[in-house]
Amino acid sequence: MAPAPLGFAKLTTALKAAGEETRLRILALLAEAELTVSDLMEILRQSQPRISRHLKLLVEAGLVLRFREGAWAFFRLNDQDAAADLARYLAAALDPHDPAISRDRERLAEIRSQRAAAAQAYFNKHAAEWDRIRRLHVADEAVEAAIVAALADRPFRSLLDVGTGTGRMLELLGGDIERGLGIDFSLDMLALARARLDRAGLKHCSVRQGDIYDLKLPRDSFDVVIVHQVLHYLDDGARALREAARVLRPQGRLLVVDFAPHDLEFLRDEHAHLRLGFPADAVTQWLEQAGLDVLSHRNLPPEAGSEGKIAVSLWLARDPRISVAAGAREVA
Repeated sequence: MAPAPLGFAKLTTALKAAGEETRLRILALLAEAELTVSDLMEILRQSQPRISRHLKLLVEAGLVLRFREGAWAFFRLNDQDAAADLARYLAAALDPHDPAISRDRERLAEIRSQRAAAAQAYFNKHAAEWDRIRRLHVADEAVEAAIVAALADRPFRSLLDVGTGTGRMLELLGGDIERGLGIDFSLDMLALARARLDRAGLKHCSVRQGDIYDLKLPRDSFDVVIVHQVLHYLDDGARALREAARVLRPQGRLLVVDFAPHDLEFLRDEHAHLRLGFPADAVTQWLEQAGLDVLSHRNLPPEAGSEGKIAVSLWLARDPRISVAAGAREVA
């Protein structure tokens, strides 16, 4: 599929940036994964100043995006405008069996393997405490089935997962969307999520470090936003939902998944839970204050005979604005 049209000046700049051997190899690599300068140095066997200079030109040309994650900077292909189409078109035009491209991919596979090993080590270290919490509430399978069902009434192209954790929501829903983004503050959790997305082959989904209260994303950016098991860690859930609502497109949907009220105090001390669940009307009020129409609320009780003591609640809300395209259809 041919890329979307670009203005003469922008296309010229983009082609000049891409029309160099190393930079074209970088585009091919970034079409496969988000990478750091260190990753690219290891793959391309070039110095840090050279790699940084090439990346600077690609970023300035609009072909590549740069974002910080702690002390690191990650790079990925632009996915936000017509330059994104050109970047992916050029990367796809390369012969994957070309010796240089094939060698780069082999080295990329080694880096991905190292990432996966580090993520697994972190997961193994914390698996016992996560398993303990999971046993306290409704089974993950039931919650995920309810999430899929809540969003099943109409398709959506873009998804933002706020507080993405291990990236499970992106993995669950990523197969049917064009663009997915996960935001989390924890670098360790982002490493887990990145490894999960790599394993699932979801190249159109990415994660980055960010502040749930200040997402640094444009207004009207996503069709669906999910806030899954996040609110109970926050001191200002209403503010977080206002920020999530801000990035919804007209008629976009916000799905909140969290615990119903419970009395397991140890979760405050041992797992940093600030809130022991939420009454239905509390989150409903926050969503309405954010300017959304609340479509539904559902409680999932623990299975009879299980260790579970906590119900899980789902709230689905919608941005009430009518999109320009929908309005044009109604007039017609």
